[in-house]
Amino acid sequence: MEFSLSAIANQVDTWLHANCASWLALTIEFVIVGLLCIALFAVLGLVLIMMERKVSAYMQLRLGPNRVGPKGMFQTLADTLKLLVKEGLTPNGADKFLFNLAPFIVMIAAMLVLAPIGFAKDFVIWDINIGVLYISAISSIGVIGILMAGWASNNKYSLLGAMRSGAQIVSYELSAGLSILTIVIFTQDMSMGQIVASQADGWWIWKGHIPVIISFIIFLIAVTAETNRAPFDLAEAESELTAGFHTEYSGMKFALFFLAEYVNIFIVCAVGATLFLGGWMPLHIGNWADFNRIMDYIPSSVWFFGKTFFLIFVIMWFRWTFPRLRIDQLLNLEWKYLLPISMFNLLLATFIAIQGWYL
Repeated sequence: MEFSLSAIANQVDTWLHANCASWLALTIEFVIVGLLCIALFAVLGLVLIMMERKVSAYMQLRLGPNRVGPKGMFQTLADTLKLLVKEGLTPNGADKFLFNLAPFIVMIAAMLVLAPIGFAKDFVIWDINIGVLYISAISSIGVIGILMAGWASNNKYSLLGAMRSGAQIVSYELSAGLSILTIVIFTQDMSMGQIVASQADGWWIWKGHIPVIISFIIFLIAVTAETNRAPFDLAEAESELTAGFHTEYSGMKFALFFLAEYVNIFIVCAVGATLFLGGWMPLHIGNWADFNRIMDYIPSSVWFFGKTFFLIFVIMWFRWTFPRLRIDQLLNLEWKYLLPISMFNLLLATFIAIQGWYL
């Protein structure tokens, strides 16, 4: 019997409605969900930063953090405590209100995107019927916080970094969106839950043939650029712009930007795992009844997080393998290569879907 997250959620909901007024029970549920999202972000920050350091160390044939705690496992916790007690400074010429608001907008946008993503079977915050459209719309809000941070800092390096980030994110959103549309065409549904359900007889990466494989590759490249990760980290190019749009930030406001980067990596990888790799759906192979039965014993949440962290590892692999692109190379890659390929691939996927060749 699988450990069921949905059963726990249903028990809490039943208890609250039995002991509280409906409006109060709903309010308490909203608060609980918000606190759990904040807790998830905090844990993800600690885990992913440590994972990044260990992955980079392994690829560079070194040890990485190895002093604080067993094998350096508490290093990120020590860094977090340092940022908590560090003084937050605001430049004299900055727009103080927008300067302080920007990191919160980036984090709020990331938190909102979590809503339609299913973390396990029947365990989702809000399975809206236009989940794909919702994710595409809300994820675009984060760039407003970045532009706001660059402009409000009253620093030329911050402004240049913010403008680069804006151009980069707006450009690569096109290819990422077209890649996602390929799955929408095959499933004929924009609900994330329905997209996962459509993969019960096989993940789309296997049964979608060439168009889905091309979409998956383009999606990985595009979301790496959207999260300002190397080799697309022109917005934070240390050798050119010191720290880019968050040059003037320190203390917890800097920590929020730093955390938002890793949370956004988790979110885009969770979306990729849901659309292309079946989300929480286990691996089933044709008529292999015994194999499929064994796979069903693995909890759905383990499948989801396993696929998500696999994609996170791939994105980290990119960072420690490829050199940083120039800004002209970055934009050429999108407008001259990825976007035309995505548009042609979308037409190919439409033709295959009409013919029914993907079943």
